[in-house]
Amino acid sequence: MRISGISLNTNGLLLNAINVDPYFQPEKEGVSSERAEATANVDPEHTVKEGYRSSPAECETCKNRKYQDGSDEMVSFKNATHISPTAAPSAVRAHEGEHVSNAYTKASEKGGKVLQANVAIHTSICPECGKTYVSGGTTTTLISYPKEEDSSRNNKNEENFDT
Repeated sequence: MRISGISLNTNGLLLNAINVDPYFQPEKEGVSSERAEATANVDPEHTVKEGYRSSPAECETCKNRKYQDGSDEMVSFKNATHISPTAAPSAVRAHEGEHVSNAYTKASEKGGKVLQANVAIHTSICPECGKTYVSGGTTTTLISYPKEEDSSRNNKNEENFDT
């Protein structure tokens, strides 16, 4: 039997897939049964990847990673805050959602209209252990506000928006 694992990063989410091949015969494939068994029982969290200094389980960089917002809005993460690697995707997404919510509030207070709101979640690879992690996010909003009333318009009931 052959067991192989793979980790994929899709939209900031870490997915684990394990493939089991019940027809794999190590001796016919040129692999000793001891080596095949040792390979099947490897824990990726405690294995140092080639070219890196530590395993993800022992990585000091990941253990000490902090997130901080750099905008001038009143949102979460104004002070540097540690978030566990497993909680980071949802925490960053929720934080970026605060920026979107603020854009809608700002638009409604000033008579504007949100034309577009985009959120991007960024990922990076840890230089110490090689694990992919959510490194932050960016929110981009496009708000349109009505033009100043012109005295020549005679107060028509139409909305004009500048972008």
